[in-house]
Amino acid sequence: MASIQQINGDYYGSKETLTEALPYVKNRDVYSAAINNFYGIADKELSLYNDAISNYKEALKDCKDEISKQPSLNNIAVVYIHQKKYNEAIKVLASILNQKSINKNPSRKARVLDNLGYANFKKGINEKGLLLMTESYQLRKQIDDFYGSIESNLHLAEYFLKTDSQKSNQYAQSAYEIATKFNSVDERLKALAFLISNDSGNKNAQYAQKYITINDSIIKIRNNFKNKFAKIKYDSKKEKDENQQLRLEKAENELSLQAANYQRIFFIIGITSLFLLLLYLRKFYQNRNRIEKLETAYDTETRIAKDIHDELANDVFHAITYTQTQSLTKEEVKETLLQKLNHIYIRVRGISRENNSIDTGINYSANLKEMLSTYNSSNTNVLINSLEKVNWESIDEIKKVTIQRVLQELMVNMKKHSDAPVVVLKFESTANTITINYSDNGKGCEKDLIIKNGLQNMENRILSIKGTLTFDSEPGKGFKVKITLPK
Repeated sequence: MASIQQINGDYYGSKETLTEALPYVKNRDVYSAAINNFYGIADKELSLYNDAISNYKEALKDCKDEISKQPSLNNIAVVYIHQKKYNEAIKVLASILNQKSINKNPSRKARVLDNLGYANFKKGINEKGLLLMTESYQLRKQIDDFYGSIESNLHLAEYFLKTDSQKSNQYAQSAYEIATKFNSVDERLKALAFLISNDSGNKNAQYAQKYITINDSIIKIRNNFKNKFAKIKYDSKKEKDENQQLRLEKAENELSLQAANYQRIFFIIGITSLFLLLLYLRKFYQNRNRIEKLETAYDTETRIAKDIHDELANDVFHAITYTQTQSLTKEEVKETLLQKLNHIYIRVRGISRENNSIDTGINYSANLKEMLSTYNSSNTNVLINSLEKVNWESIDEIKKVTIQRVLQELMVNMKKHSDAPVVVLKFESTANTITINYSDNGKGCEKDLIIKNGLQNMENRILSIKGTLTFDSEPGKGFKVKITLPK
């Protein structure tokens, strides 16, 4: 409100309104700085120059950085010019221009340049003053600072007032036109004053008449504004008091409406949170499954590499060494070599079976039985019971793949660690579950060492399809596993 009053020339009223604002300022910050700056503007317009400078300096104390200090410093320099303290004004304005941050605000830089040029001109340093004012004028035209160019035109009109009346007249006419466009009455009057001084012909009387008309009009308008503003404040206070009662009456209704609104908001928040939670859980499990697949693939690749290195590579090396040390013309040597090559072929086929894709269609049962049967050897007898009694077509593909991979790992573990003469696999099926019982009469091991024997991956697979896996083993008493999973 104080700013509006200053725009309308009510500087005393503006100071009264600023005084009303002071109790609302709790800390020295940007608001107290703004209030003191407005105080300074009002005092400057009322020609209370010492008070104006004091208020601008108070505003500076509340500014936290050099950028926020620049407007108040510029205002102090303007007051110094009014006081004819040109050296002080030039010192302050030059210090602002030396700050790098001034280049970030072209309109502010133009204002400081114009004031610095004007101060130099008033001091009598005409050439430097004209150079700076012209630079400001060009910068304002470049950035379309039309309102700021009014001040540039007025300063240049004053500069050429005694030396080149035609140029002075041009600048004054430009200032008058722009001030008229922006409805800036004080600047229009200043421009008319220069036009009156520069013209001694017929237009002089026209300019003088305009000046008198505008001056009389603005005095009446500003007096009316003061009365109207006072009435508005009075009516506003009265209306505020009348509405206070209505607000109290509406308070209970608003509270009940707010309660209902809060219920709806909490409901929406709850639904939204639940949706986001479900979305997060879905993404979490997708990521976990993806990681498990990557880990499984890595484990599989590692196992294949180990099998090839530990067993297959050794067998191939022995076969090559055999051919290099034995005569292949002998029948018994050829027969032994063929046996070695056949053993290598069986090993390659076994590794391939362990890691190739799994057929989960109608041939699943037969393929599973064939895979388990490949672990039959002269030293190990694998017995498979009741495999065909399970209705495999009612079980989804992921569970079928998991069962086959788990049984493969179980058989590989048996071959590496158990040395079991007999292995028994028994399949049982109920309405809701499938149970697979594995047992062998091999070496067995301590229960604490079971997971270390490469069976952690097997347990992870079963848990991923919500099944359970139970190990039972003791040294010298074989190895037992019970696998239970839902259909």
